[in-house]
Amino acid sequence: MSRVYLDNAATTPLDPEVLKEMYKVMETQYGNPSSIHAHGREVRTLIERSRKTIANLLHTSPAEIFFTSGGTEADNTAIRCGIIDHGITHAITSRLEHHAVIHTLEAMEKAGTIKLSFVDTDNKGNINYNHLEELLQNNERSFVSLMHANNEIGTLTDIERVGDLCEQYNAIFHCDTVQTMGHYPHDLSKLKVHFLVCAAHKLHGPKGVGFLHVNHRIKIKPMIYGGSQERNMRGGTENVYGIVGLAKALEIAYTEMDDHQQHIQGLKTYMMDRLKNEIPGLHFNGETDPDKSLYTVLSVSFPEMDMADMLLFNLDIAGISASGGSACSSGTDIGSHVLTAIGANPSRPSVRFSFSKYNTKEDVDFAVNKIREICLAKV
Repeated sequence: MSRVYLDNAATTPLDPEVLKEMYKVMETQYGNPSSIHAHGREVRTLIERSRKTIANLLHTSPAEIFFTSGGTEADNTAIRCGIIDHGITHAITSRLEHHAVIHTLEAMEKAGTIKLSFVDTDNKGNINYNHLEELLQNNERSFVSLMHANNEIGTLTDIERVGDLCEQYNAIFHCDTVQTMGHYPHDLSKLKVHFLVCAAHKLHGPKGVGFLHVNHRIKIKPMIYGGSQERNMRGGTENVYGIVGLAKALEIAYTEMDDHQQHIQGLKTYMMDRLKNEIPGLHFNGETDPDKSLYTVLSVSFPEMDMADMLLFNLDIAGISASGGSACSSGTDIGSHVLTAIGANPSRPSVRFSFSKYNTKEDVDFAVNKIREICLAKV
């Protein structure tokens, strides 16, 4: 059976060039990078070369790049260490953030470490910047954690504006850029951010590796203690193959960024047009303006139907891999906290379709045709 993969916001296929780069290391470079002999030094060189590649692409210093196991560890490190090591007692986030952020901050509030404030957002997921400024004005020095693009609905946040506000009020700014790294350019010589996060598997790199950018203006202690790896900032033997793959994936992403953005935005627009024509009564969640929305993500709320909770299962049976989740209809339901926060109708099933450079118009046509069959049968 034919299958179409439209869940690239969850993870992306590994680029063959990345795999080739990783395989060379797996096959011949097996030394421990902490060892001082030749085998170890060769591998250490690979890590530092990868760090320099990433730093050059982001216009920052290699000393500000710390490799992690992925986005969740990087978020936790930035939040916990940024708050505790600087004596911060107030944090600001939104109800649309990834659970790696919200759950960490809520746990710290429950422990009595911080008071947590949520900035207002509208029904498309846009930050209320005036409310953000009020929260910054009316509290002691704050820790602000806001993502660049929402992973479920794709709405973009103006992180330059957030950075300016944080600088004005002496706040610490942590930004989860997991969904936008490799899809938009990030110039860290200009962006006023203290912590920035990446996960390789979101940009056709390997799973289990990412990095945390820590601006030189801020100092933190390690969250993971052990050896002296990552300049005493993260104990544990480095994931060498993953780090090499991450650097290669980001290098490819920056080289091909404009072409891929044009291609993927075209697919998203094409799918939106086809769905509007084929499925009466559907609704797109989040921003639809291309300048305000992540071009890889399309969130769709379909009309109410019998067995709405089976839509994603039926899509899978039909050969379409996507992500789903409707808004919570009660306090006991487990649904999408993002869709609930923007006031989505809980009786309408929602699906997130997300695209990559490997998708085609034929993929979209296949998916829309199957979706039409399922929806018309279930309405």
